[in-house]
Amino acid sequence: MRAVFFLSLFLFFLNCEDKESRKTSNSKIGNDSIAEKELNKKKETKAVKPPKFPVLDTKNAMEFFLVYEKENKENTVRITTDFGSFDILLFNETKFHRANFIYLTKRKYYNGTQFYRVIDNFIIQGGSGDDRETGLKRHRIGRYLLPVDANRGFKHDRGVISMPSSDIDNPHKLASPYEFFIVQQHGGSHFLDGDFTVFGKVIRGMDVVDKIAAVKTDEADWPLQNIYIKNVEILE
Repeated sequence: MRAVFFLSLFLFFLNCEDKESRKTSNSKIGNDSIAEKELNKKKETKAVKPPKFPVLDTKNAMEFFLVYEKENKENTVRITTDFGSFDILLFNETKFHRANFIYLTKRKYYNGTQFYRVIDNFIIQGGSGDDRETGLKRHRIGRYLLPVDANRGFKHDRGVISMPSSDIDNPHKLASPYEFFIVQQHGGSHFLDGDFTVFGKVIRGMDVVDKIAAVKTDEADWPLQNIYIKNVEILE
């Protein structure tokens, strides 16, 4: 009789512990489920931030710069190279090309590019390079061209900055937005007038341009020792 009593008591406590165990287990599962639902809810409601800059192409670039040039009025930049620095005034009359140069400056595109084509008493051309990072920058910014704007009365005088046409199939000589050249030739290079867009001029440091133009180059006019653009910064 006593054995039956203790057996009944043992089964009673065992049943209570089992219920408590299931209760704790169910509570834990419920808490995890609630936490998981809250986490998923936060993920779903979290706003997706649009990219700060659009990827440009020839179709959207002009519309983008039409707005950008009105909101970014800076027109003076300083280019620092291995040979020193010089300042350039960008012309407001060529607004798309000015805005493009300011935009690329703010995107830090030019930093680390090179003057890759140098012809003494003619031009120095920069804004490109043979390193992987330059290609990655272009990929992030976009592939686009700008129209020639050569009827503003500006000539290819010594010290002006102009935009070369693209190397791709380009019968209208649309401008390659990433590159630029500075006329170093004494007396100017006026045979270029009408074909390329003059969009600024050197206002300080033309002696630095002359130093770059005087370096030794290979048969393709590439300097034997790379000439890097260390920094391009906006002055005003």
